[in-house]
Amino acid sequence: MLQFIVRRVLMGALVLLLSSFLCYLMVDVAVDPLEDLYTSTDPDAPTLIQERIEQLHLDRSSVERYFMWAGAFITGDPGTSWLTGRPVAEELRGAVIGTIQLVTAATFLSIFLGIGVGIVSALRQYTGFDYLVVFFSFVLYSLPVFWVAVLLKQWGAIGYNDFLADPFLSPVTIIVVAVLAGVLISMAIAGPLQRRLISIAGGALAVGALLFYLQATGWWNEPHIGPELLILNGLAAAFGITLLSTGLEHRRALYSALTVVGLTLVLYFPVNMLFDSLDAANLTGWPIILGLGVVTVASGVLVGRLYGGPDWNQSARTAGIVAAIMGAMVLLDRIMQFWPSYNANSRISGRPIRTFQERTPGFEGNFWEVTLNTFGHLILPTLALMLISFATYTRFSRASMLEVMNQDYMRTARAKGLGERTVIMRHGFRNTLIPLATIVPVDIITLLGGALITERIFARPGMGTMFLNNLEENVMEPVMAYLVIVAALAIIANIVADLLYAALDPRIRVSA
Repeated sequence: MLQFIVRRVLMGALVLLLSSFLCYLMVDVAVDPLEDLYTSTDPDAPTLIQERIEQLHLDRSSVERYFMWAGAFITGDPGTSWLTGRPVAEELRGAVIGTIQLVTAATFLSIFLGIGVGIVSALRQYTGFDYLVVFFSFVLYSLPVFWVAVLLKQWGAIGYNDFLADPFLSPVTIIVVAVLAGVLISMAIAGPLQRRLISIAGGALAVGALLFYLQATGWWNEPHIGPELLILNGLAAAFGITLLSTGLEHRRALYSALTVVGLTLVLYFPVNMLFDSLDAANLTGWPIILGLGVVTVASGVLVGRLYGGPDWNQSARTAGIVAAIMGAMVLLDRIMQFWPSYNANSRISGRPIRTFQERTPGFEGNFWEVTLNTFGHLILPTLALMLISFATYTRFSRASMLEVMNQDYMRTARAKGLGERTVIMRHGFRNTLIPLATIVPVDIITLLGGALITERIFARPGMGTMFLNNLEENVMEPVMAYLVIVAALAIIANIVADLLYAALDPRIRVSA
């Protein structure tokens, strides 16, 4: 393993060196730092041209300037922008933070939802649900991102903000939405006619009751989760995660998950009191929240461990996942508690979903209100990126699952008497992930390199915006820093993909 990693890193370093050299030569041809001075009417333009030539060493060959730049870059100095005078490292720091904020949620949501929907579609091949998933995945995959962004601005921001001015859903609308949701649920569950009718009725009743509850409580302008929705969502998470992780017949895992839900309800008010104390002392921040998240997951694992049994690790895993979900819901509820004050802020004026920039100019508030402001600016570009990637992962996971289902070992597992859940999750799902191990790391790294079009449309600072702005301004150092970082990330992604192969497929050994 160590030899493999060292060998790949050395090869990657050589590739990075050669690619950076070629990129430098091409960028040197593409940019002209003297362009603004050539068209200037300033009588001192010739003097300024000579000064800039000396400043940027333009009187030397491209090869000489490359080695000067590379020597400084290797020592940790990516240079200084001659246009702004700012070190490139400072520009990179802000751009990386902006890009990570943008792509984190989009990447993980698209991966989890895309793989999940794709696998369900494969298991329901040639049903209405399968045809629907295939149709929408092809539609989303074919749509250009700028068009998706325009639609989201129109309906996700302008339309939803207008709805919040007078939030009302008529009974007819609620009934139609509930029935459609019930039909979609029944298509995913499939089975005989009686089972599908029960699924339609149950799904429609659940969705309709939820929408009537939201309407009656004025949830749209005062969103909250609270103990009521927390227990309902918690029970759904406990049974759902247990079903996928171990099966409901594994009683210790189910009891561990339910215990975590109960502990969350018991600690709901004390946790909010803790946040009140932190707010009063002005100590609330993401480091503390992440620390509490680690404690939450560890507590869930401990609950599963305490239930014991020969396979306690399955109980611990199930309880840990449910604890993470419950902790996320408690955090979301805490953020939602400040929605009314945030929405009433003069800088927001009842239009919380924003269409450009990363924050509202002049907005001031506490930690939770600032977080809401950040989310309000993130939601549209996140959806734009997620929808496109979701379509890709859905198609890949569906095709991979269909191929796996026809393998001999799947038939053998069924012939041995294993339950369908065990066959799908233990034998099919893991092997389905092997082809995805190729595209997921590369896609993540590609997004970290900056979503150029999305960042430009939503006017968000990030790696892509930094690259485009400096390329337009003929500033070479930030452009080269961007290209080298993206190239290095691509090399790392391929190494990670190889390691994932070995982790997912026991037939593969990286040391071979």
